[in-house]
Amino acid sequence: MTVDDTGSGADRGDPHAADSGEDPLALRLEQLILGAERRYTPFQAARSAGVSMELASRFWRAMGFADIGQAKALTEADVLALRRLAGLVEAGLLSEAMAVQVARSTGQTTARLAEWQIDSFLEGLTEPPEPGMTRTEVTYPIVELLLPELEEFLVYVWRRQLAASAGRVVQTADDEEMVDRRLAVGFADLVGFTRLTRRMEEEELGELVEAFETTAADLVAARGGRLIKTLGDEVLYVADDSGTAADIALRLVETMANDETMPELRVGMAFGTVTTRMGDVFGTTVNLASRLTSIAPRDAVLVDSAFAEELIRTGEAPASEAEAAEAAAAAEKEGEEPPTYRFALQPMWQRPVRGLGVVEPWLLGRRTGSA
Repeated sequence: MTVDDTGSGADRGDPHAADSGEDPLALRLEQLILGAERRYTPFQAARSAGVSMELASRFWRAMGFADIGQAKALTEADVLALRRLAGLVEAGLLSEAMAVQVARSTGQTTARLAEWQIDSFLEGLTEPPEPGMTRTEVTYPIVELLLPELEEFLVYVWRRQLAASAGRVVQTADDEEMVDRRLAVGFADLVGFTRLTRRMEEEELGELVEAFETTAADLVAARGGRLIKTLGDEVLYVADDSGTAADIALRLVETMANDETMPELRVGMAFGTVTTRMGDVFGTTVNLASRLTSIAPRDAVLVDSAFAEELIRTGEAPASEAEAAEAAAAAEKEGEEPPTYRFALQPMWQRPVRGLGVVEPWLLGRRTGSA
């Protein structure tokens, strides 16, 4: 496509550009991405989809779309989306409340993805390749080329994630565990991040945060955990078992400690019942993991007593070094292989934790020779 092909809507007699005063290229990009022209007001779209204006507004707001009054800004795709959601409710496959949740979770997730792609990806690709060219002259053809590829990749990743999540659900012991599950929860926090924000340039700080988030996300995924969210200087992850979560925590600390460009790290973990909702996790177990992070030593991992008990129960760690020595001696006497423990636990002083009473943290480490 030549640059002339992306000429302004005003030059081509685009009524939207003339009537709304909007940027002609922005309107053409919208039409390219949405695959349809603006045809409907919200009221017309709701009526065409066969739903009430009230329900249509609930769906749109849940997806994160701003109120637009009765401007003619919606397309056939908007009508089809309304019709599909309403059809799922009408068929009894989803309750109305669940359909709104589907809209909200999808909207929130894809909004963040779209912002990232525009801010970090397209901005770099649309730098003018030649002197004298403007960004707007190269944006349209780049988007036109990327759009189908990114769309297919998005659907592929979504199907993969959906398959993994569905597999976890069908393996739960009962229906209650589908919402309230026993999980290991971990928070990893960069030490002294607030001080860094005062000393580092914005671009340098952004690169540090991106490196931390990328390293953490890759490591959590590779070791079998699930990254719930990143908060700049902090990441929240979960795992189905304490051994997986413990391995991730120690590897995070070890990886950051070996990188001279990264600050020190501290990790707090707890094990127990967790409420899952829209991809996030809530409850006392999550709060406790967060509190343990705030009191953990630098480059160290603190776990709660339930997490320690779970490691001991599953044979991942001895209750004490004396117990480990006794077990090894007994095995040797019987001519058997001694038990192998991956982790070591050291009890710390009990202490009050804000909002959760007195807790008994344990310092987590690796057993000699484990990796």
